[in-house]
Amino acid sequence: MIDIDPDESPRARFAYEVRRQRLAAGLTQKQLGRRLGFSTSSVAMVETSKFRPSRRFAELCDEAFGLDGVIVRLYVEVWPPPPPVPAHFQDWAVEEQRATALRFWAPLLIPGLLQTEAFARRVFSSSPDITPEEVETRVEGRMRRKAVFARPDPPAIMCLLDEGVLHRPVGGPVVMREQLEYLLELTHRPNITIQVVPHGAEVLSGLLGAYTIAEMRGNAYTVRVECQPQGRTVTDRAVIANNVRRYDVLRADAHPRHQSGRIIEEVVRQRWT
Repeated sequence: MIDIDPDESPRARFAYEVRRQRLAAGLTQKQLGRRLGFSTSSVAMVETSKFRPSRRFAELCDEAFGLDGVIVRLYVEVWPPPPPVPAHFQDWAVEEQRATALRFWAPLLIPGLLQTEAFARRVFSSSPDITPEEVETRVEGRMRRKAVFARPDPPAIMCLLDEGVLHRPVGGPVVMREQLEYLLELTHRPNITIQVVPHGAEVLSGLLGAYTIAEMRGNAYTVRVECQPQGRTVTDRAVIANNVRRYDVLRADAHPRHQSGRIIEEVVRQRWT
């Protein structure tokens, strides 16, 4: 039996609660599976957080346990409806909405969550075979992801930007000036820290690509790894731990936040004005 810590993440709390309610009802996994119309192995995988159930599974659990929507509410907390983003990104869009902290390593581009509309539009429009309608849909989805900033308890944002990102001419001077000024605006928020990693740093542990670490109450529980043609969301604990260690190494080479802000201001004045 795998012990689940309900405080590790909302997903763990969902698995824990399903098991707790099943035991309180005096049901075995097999008996619950029969009531729900699911296999014993499906129930077991849900209770060990190895399987994402459907919303219908949560609804049937509430009925089986005689609860007033408790399991469904937990389900929505774990897997809220995502903004209009591509299918391969929907799982990560959900994680962004519920994480208490997000740590970005950005060696090539401004992270999507921190992009302006014009910057994002230029990034999407460069994709082969994309239509203007698809570009606007993708831009809308990216902008709607920013709703996390308006939460009563917005996540802590820690972003490491390679200095070269500030100089890459995405969309031209007007787009870049607006984008960097937006970054400076974000740095005035108490929950957001942006640090520039200088040109002179080797950062060999980060040259394989960009990634984002999602945390819940201090525990890193999933990572978004960017790669071609599309990124992937990783929940393997060994991979997550490795990326956390790499992030700490990268951050050791970064300028402090106030100095980073001055560097961004200087780039705006000297290159994009």
